[in-house]
Amino acid sequence: MVISVFNLFSIGIGPSSSHTVGPMRAARQFTLQIEKLGLLQQLAFVKVDLYGSLALTGKGHSTDIALMLGLEGKTPEGVNPEEVHTRIETIRRTRQLSFLGMQTIPFYEEEHLIFHNDKQLPYHPNGMKFTAYDSAKKVLLSQVYYSVGGGFIIDHQTASKDAHLGEENHALPYPFKTGEELLRICSVTNKTIHDVMMENEKTWRGEKEIREGVLKIWETMKLCVKHGCATEGILPGGLNVKRRAASLYKRLTDPEFKKQHNPAEVMEWVSLWALAVNEENAAGGRVVTAPTNGAAGVIPAVMHYYANCMQNTSDEGIVNFMLTAGAVGILYKEGASISAAEMGCMGEVGVACSMAAAGLCAVLGGSPMQIENAAEIGMEHNLGLTCDPIKGLVQIPCIERNTMGAIKAINAALLAMQGDGTHRVSLDQVIATMRQTGIDMKSTYKETSLGGLAVNVPEC
Repeated sequence: MVISVFNLFSIGIGPSSSHTVGPMRAARQFTLQIEKLGLLQQLAFVKVDLYGSLALTGKGHSTDIALMLGLEGKTPEGVNPEEVHTRIETIRRTRQLSFLGMQTIPFYEEEHLIFHNDKQLPYHPNGMKFTAYDSAKKVLLSQVYYSVGGGFIIDHQTASKDAHLGEENHALPYPFKTGEELLRICSVTNKTIHDVMMENEKTWRGEKEIREGVLKIWETMKLCVKHGCATEGILPGGLNVKRRAASLYKRLTDPEFKKQHNPAEVMEWVSLWALAVNEENAAGGRVVTAPTNGAAGVIPAVMHYYANCMQNTSDEGIVNFMLTAGAVGILYKEGASISAAEMGCMGEVGVACSMAAAGLCAVLGGSPMQIENAAEIGMEHNLGLTCDPIKGLVQIPCIERNTMGAIKAINAALLAMQGDGTHRVSLDQVIATMRQTGIDMKSTYKETSLGGLAVNVPEC
């Protein structure tokens, strides 16, 4: 599997990378296949079947909305979040959608979008089947996709071969699948982790384009935080969760508050930045998968800590932070998963915490071994973290959990910088432990809303 940093950090919309971004991409891919095969003229209607975790928490994660937009040819990075509500209302009122934006077909949700809460497809909890029919109800094309975390999708054939998403035949100058291999490359070549990542990324695009692309992602993160800090109200979905980032921002910037001596002020700012992002995500706003939507606030919060609370910061530091974090994200994709439906929330907030810790350690001047240590600490203390969203919404405990992940990441980086990189537990061992813990964890705690807080806290 060969993955670019731009696969791990992609611009999309909330509230979920696995249940919103992935299904939208799958739906669009299916429509493009229909067009490629020349079946548009015969197409009468489409049916979508959802399975497993995708069915159980799909409505709370706006999977139905994502699928309708994807069938109309929309992309997560291209769709305007402010226009989504109006477009979905029109589809539901007229009971028609514009397939790939080219052909109007009927779409009755009760018949054409089925949530199979009691069934699961064989290769992943987030399974979906698209079937296209002609006017005689004859099947024109049927395709199964799996949303495997972070907005990544694979088809049934790929999944049946136990393959992962990525370009299998893409050659890299410095390929690595484990932390041990990455550290060995750094030692032999005398390169930093971000140097290694830059050389690998240059096999896809030029260095100037890489830097511009990373900084564009950073700008999107900053805009997300800014919008989150300025928006008040109640989050959608029925839990009546009040947005808190705006009021917290007002308090932290109040002149009277600033006169007070508050030793914990930095922690409050970090929490604010994470809250702002995840409230935007919960509201279906524009976010960056980092590496998922449910954990989208951790890395931006820690990057804001770097940019606002440290001296001698620069765009170069931002690029190095994200490339280093991306390297650690690749290790988790290779060795375990970033899907909460497979790993629980340790696959989302846990991974984001580990990535953020590595990125921060890098810009603090940490050696490759110190960076690997920071990443290991970041995950070690998230092992066993469950995913049990109340009412299937990416709100409780998800929003606050990002603040915890960001604080842990900063602490992990600072702890790693106190040593020389030598430590007893390796990142590879922690990733292997995470994978086994995810396998052992009951499905009720893996993004199904069938256990934990989801069943012990009343919804209203």
